[in-house]
Amino acid sequence: MSSPPVFALDLESLIRAKSIATAVSASDSRPKISTKDRILNATEALFITRGFDGTSLRAITTDAAVNLAAVNYHFGSKEELFALVLTRRIDALNEQRLRRLDALEAKGLDSVYGVEQIIATLFLPALALARDEAHGGADFLRLLGRAYADPAPFVRSLLAERYAATNARFKAAFARSLPDLGGEDLSMRLHFILDSVAASLAADDVRRHLSGLKVSARTNDEDDLQFLVYLAPFLAAALRAAVRQPQQIAALRALTA
Repeated sequence: MSSPPVFALDLESLIRAKSIATAVSASDSRPKISTKDRILNATEALFITRGFDGTSLRAITTDAAVNLAAVNYHFGSKEELFALVLTRRIDALNEQRLRRLDALEAKGLDSVYGVEQIIATLFLPALALARDEAHGGADFLRLLGRAYADPAPFVRSLLAERYAATNARFKAAFARSLPDLGGEDLSMRLHFILDSVAASLAADDVRRHLSGLKVSARTNDEDDLQFLVYLAPFLAAALRAAVRQPQQIAALRALTA
């Protein structure tokens, strides 16, 4: 029996190889991540652990497996890249916060626990987004905490300017619920409590530390409320606390006498 022509064997090999490649391609249904999204995701992960100043473009390009030209093409600069990384998450958060605040004010705040309700409107959307992979995901709380705790002037200016209107709405709501506090006093207290929570979130998911205190919840909303049962009164007490009392001042001055 004569052997088949060499070109026929080559043709069969090519057909078989193409069939295998087609089958492998069809079986790989994993979503393709664009270059832009790889850069954003790598930047977000690095920011959470290193902050703005500690995250270099070299580290971003290494983790995203791209070159510097790709970063410049899609974003232009490190500042523009980080602005998008932060605002793509925090814009959605503040939109939900304002919707909850609108609903709360339309319904009317509780006469005793209105401050706790306002605090809850700040944190419930963040807890929900931490379960939403499309808009936040598992690291969302750490990202949020890092953003508000990061000392970089660029980050602080970005958040202050972009979310000034949201901040003003919440400060006004707190002011109505705490009429005895002056504007400067309220601003200082809000700064202290929110920065403290931000630092905790940047270090870890603070809910983990309270897991042993919560009852078994049937839904995610109930789980979040069980967390806020502890957090909201704690923060509200800080806002309501009596300060600059003569006896307090005397006790503190005694430390330096």
